[in-house]
Parts: sequence; structure tokens; C-alpha cells
Amino acid sequence: MSDVRRLLPKTRLLTLTGAGGVGKTRLARRVAPSVRGWFPDGVEFVELATLEDGELLEPAVAASLGLSDTRWHAMPGLTAYLMDKRLLLVLDNCEHLLQECADLVDGLLRAAPRLRILATSRQALGVSGEQVLKVPSLPVPDLADTVRGIARCDAVRLFVERAVNVRPGFVIDAANALTIAHVAQRLDGIPLAIELAAGRLRVVPVEQLVRELDERFQVPANGDRALLPRHQTLRATMDWSFALCSPDERQLWARLSMFPAGVDLETIEAVCGGDGIDRDDVYELVAGLADKSVLTVEHREPEVHYRMLETLRAYGREHMAAAEEQALSRRYRDHYRRLADRNGIDRMVPDQFQRFRTLQRELPNIRAALDLCFARPCDGPMGLEIASSLWGYWVVSGALNEGRHWLDRGLALVPEASTARMAALAADCEIAVHQGNLDAATPRLNEYRTLARQIGNESVIALGVQIEGEVALVSGQYRRGLALMDEALARHRAIGDVNAVSRTLFQAAAFSSPEDPDRAKVYGEQLLALCETYGAPLYRPYALLVIGISTWRQGDWRRAEALMREALMPLRIVNDQWCLTHCVEVLAWTAGARGLHERAARLLGAADTLWQGIDSSPTELRYTMSSHQRCDEHARQALPAQAYTRAFRSGTKLKLDRAVAYALQDQEH
Repeated sequence: MSDVRRLLPKTRLLTLTGAGGVGKTRLARRVAPSVRGWFPDGVEFVELATLEDGELLEPAVAASLGLSDTRWHAMPGLTAYLMDKRLLLVLDNCEHLLQECADLVDGLLRAAPRLRILATSRQALGVSGEQVLKVPSLPVPDLADTVRGIARCDAVRLFVERAVNVRPGFVIDAANALTIAHVAQRLDGIPLAIELAAGRLRVVPVEQLVRELDERFQVPANGDRALLPRHQTLRATMDWSFALCSPDERQLWARLSMFPAGVDLETIEAVCGGDGIDRDDVYELVAGLADKSVLTVEHREPEVHYRMLETLRAYGREHMAAAEEQALSRRYRDHYRRLADRNGIDRMVPDQFQRFRTLQRELPNIRAALDLCFARPCDGPMGLEIASSLWGYWVVSGALNEGRHWLDRGLALVPEASTARMAALAADCEIAVHQGNLDAATPRLNEYRTLARQIGNESVIALGVQIEGEVALVSGQYRRGLALMDEALARHRAIGDVNAVSRTLFQAAAFSSPEDPDRAKVYGEQLLALCETYGAPLYRPYALLVIGISTWRQGDWRRAEALMREALMPLRIVNDQWCLTHCVEVLAWTAGARGLHERAARLLGAADTLWQGIDSSPTELRYTMSSHQRCDEHARQALPAQAYTRAFRSGTKLKLDRAVAYALQDQEH
């Protein structure tokens, strides 16, 4: 930690390198909070181990920074956001995306002169100006040292800490100090190897542990003498741990390596049970792997999740037979297809927030399922079904580029007409419209309309009319667009599709507010009534937003203010930056209307940062442009120039949660 803190001020890119299991991630996680005070704009940690597709690197970093990839290129938004920030960006586990990480880091450092990056990787990134710090194993004790000296050694301290977890009351004393020191030496001080060995103390005394290690380490693992000594040690430790598992535990270890993110017991039973593993035995097997430190237990209310370190996960994949992997892949894909369909957040249901959190938690596993589907052309339609059913999640989470990445990849693999292709065309077009990318949306819409006419299904036709209306509205054809939206509403209502009605009402309300606030308010109130009827908590803030903007345009700023504050409260649960940004913007207007111009300037500053996060601007949108400009002008006229600048800048430094908290404060402050 001292070395990292000493080097960080001297370089803009510091890469921690070392063998798997040596503790690079833990070191980075410990250092990052300790240097937070050096960086006025914060420290951001980006976990890359679960990301297997290099094309998603930029959107993933943007999402970690709270930036929604609303445009069709993430890098411009990243550089625009970071160019004036004094921030530390921590990129963890870069080795499997080495070239992509190197390109990203090089681009960011060139564009953002005050940005510093701390990376962890098994090898250097190779970027100009990079400073590499090799993370060593923990210091091991001298066998000739005193008991007290041995006990102070870091490798021994870690062993004892982990031993206490499996054998409460375990202590180092004169009787076992030399034996423990021998274990630490034998394991070369590698933290992961030490943890695996300590887990063995649940069933054997420390003296037998030494004998087992001596026997295992007489020859290099797999006879591979090309491995570096510490790689040999870790490999031999994993081989030893694997051999100590029961046959069923070994099989489950291999199967669990399919999951890049944490997984709950129910999913383990559904995907990993069967074909040699009795589902009734899964819990005991999971507990056994956790006892052996193969699995890490994470308590995520209301469930317990189990996670495997990337080094152990890679080892497990090596021990899965090809035939078994094929069968397991099918169950894995089927499970996540059902999960994605079951948790669609574009439905008028009371558990929208829970569905969102489920998808957010399971996203790395869903990505793995999509990769599996698109690796085999015959499974492409299933991948399209998964990606399409997630379209609402892609929009609300701001992961628009990622959503289109998967949809475009699947559409290229599945060119023939099918219901899966039609759903993907509609989802891809809707997301492109949200990005304002009409060049991408138009050909998708044209193909969808052609297929819809061939099928003749009323719900399919109604969706096509709705999307055509959205495209018209975004392109400025308001009269035609609203006529199409009204037609779509009539069609959706005729077949009783309340989910489609709610989506259409929001789009119509948002786009009609500049031209006809009375009409927009009616749309919004109809949407709010549906939310109340069906108890849909995620759609409710959107209804309040469009009603609030319409109410503001009608001159009732008090009511608009109350509506925005009401909308903000639940939005914090899912961190919906698009809607949050609009609410903070409107609250700046209402503060100005109350004569609180310093507060208005600070909220405008906070909103400015949030607008950058969604790669947009209030001056680009017709329904916010004039009110934003008027609020800004009045604040500048009412305040001395320095006071305005100070208030605005203080607002820009507020993180999302603090910006929302400030917006919700009593309006007199």
C-alpha cells in the first residue's frame, strides 16, 4: 500500500501485476479509499473480471461512472465527462481484455489530462508512460525465528485468520508455530493458496496438512516445469484442493465455473443439478466447497449468493468434460432465457423494482448466456429472445449501446424471418430512437413493417404503428407523429395490451408537451391512472415527470415542483439517471420561479453534470430548451457573476446521490 501511494502521484497509469491469487484486487480495493482525498472528483472502481466481450468495455466503464450510453458511441461521452475531472479510475482484472484495455486507457489519458488510472492485470498494458508495480506474495517467516516473530509475519497472520473461520479458537503457539511457518513457506506466501490450505483445517490437524502439502509438492503441477515457481505453487495448491474434494464436489466446482457472477442456491439446483448430481445433495455440496474456500459466501438480502474467484473459476472450466459442458450450456441458456422473460420491467406489475434489481445482479451471467447462444447459429434465435426481452432494462439502466450490441449481433446471425427476429427488430429500433439515431432506426422499422404486413397479427401491426410514430416525433414531424401515436393507442387498447398502452402514453406525453401541454397532461394522467390501477412503481415517476413538465408549461410551478419531488423519491431505488436528470432540471426552474436563484444555479450545475452523464443537454430537447434558458438567464441577472459561478460549480461537483438529496431538501435552502 505504501508503494502504491508513493507511485500514484508520479505517474498517470500505475499497473499492479502479479500471478493469479496474489492479491492484486484486494490491494487495489484497500488502496483506493485511502487516496480518495487526493482526488476531488472521486475514485471509481470498475470490475472487469465478469466482462468477456471487449466491445462492451467502454459502455461498462461508462456505466460504472454513472454515465448512460444514450448515444451510439460510448467513448466520446467518456472523454467529455472525464476531460476536466481530477479522478482516479481503477480498472480491475484487465488481462483477458488486454488490448481493449490498453486502447481505452491510452485514449482516456490523452483526452483527460488530470485523470489517473490504477489497473490490475497479470501483465502490463503496454501503454506509453505506464508504471508497473509487481505485487509480491506475502512475506514468509524464517523457520529460525521466535514464536512471536513467526506470528507477526503477514503470511502466517492470514493463515491464522482463515483458520479461525473454520476452527474457532485456533491460535498460534509454541507447539504449532514452526509447523504453520512451514505451511506459509511451502505455499510461497500466495494469499489464495494460503486460504485454500487453511480451509482444510476443518477436517485435519495442521501437522497432517503439512504432510499433505509436502506430498503434493514433490513434483511441479501437471509436470509443467515451464511455469514460474509461484505459478507452480498455486497450481499445485489448486490440484491438491481439487483432489481433496469428493467426486460430486469436483463436478459441481467445474459446473459452477460457468457463472461469472454470484449465483444463488435455487439457480445452482436448477442449472447444475442432475446428470450425476442429485438436486437434493446440492446444498451440502455447496456448503462443502464454501468450507474449502472454493466458494465465497455473499449475503445479498434476502438471498445468499455464492461466488468463485476468477482463478478458481478458470481452473474449474479446465476440468469440465466437453460432453458435460454441452449439456450444462443448454440448461444455462434455458435458465437465463426464462429469467429474462420472467423479469421484463416493461410490464405493468407491482414488482418492477425487484425485477430491475434481479436483472442488474444477474447481468454478467446473462451476458455469458448470450455469448453461448451467439456462438452457435442454431441457438441464435434464443439469444435474440433474451436480448429482446431485456429491452426495457437496457433503456432504464442506460445501457443502450450494450442492448444494441447484443441485438445487432443476433440479427446478423438470424437473417431469416421469425417471431424472434421481429421482436429484436422492434427492440433495436426503439433503443435507436432513444439514442436519437434515426439512421439506425429507419431500416429496422422498414423491415419490421414489411414483416408485420406479411404476418397480419394485430399486436405486431400496432407496435409497428407506435414505433413509426416515435420516429416521426423524434424527426420533428409532430402532427404526423402524434396522429400515429393515437392510432397505436387505439389499436393497443382494442386488443387489451395495457403494457403497450403505457409505453405509448409516455412517449406521446413527452413529445407533445412543447406543442400542446394540455394534451400532454391528459396522456400523462392516463398513464398515472394505469400505474395506480396496476401498482407499477417504475412507470409512476415517468408519469409524474410528464405531468409535471406539462403543468409547468401551464404556469403552475408549485404543482410542478411537488410532482418532481414525488417522482424523485422512488427513482433512487434503481438509479434511473434519465428520469432523475429531468427531475433535477425542472426543480431548478421551480427554484428560480420562487426567487431562490442561488439554489436554482446550484441545481442547474448539478443537472449539467447529470446531462453529461446521459450524453445529452437541456438545450437539445424541445420540451426543456426554453425553460432552461429562461431559468439560467434569470439566475445570472439576479446574482453577482461570482456568486452565480460559485453556486453553479458547487452543483457540478455533486455526485448523483448528493444531487438528488440536495434537490429534495426544503426549498428554502
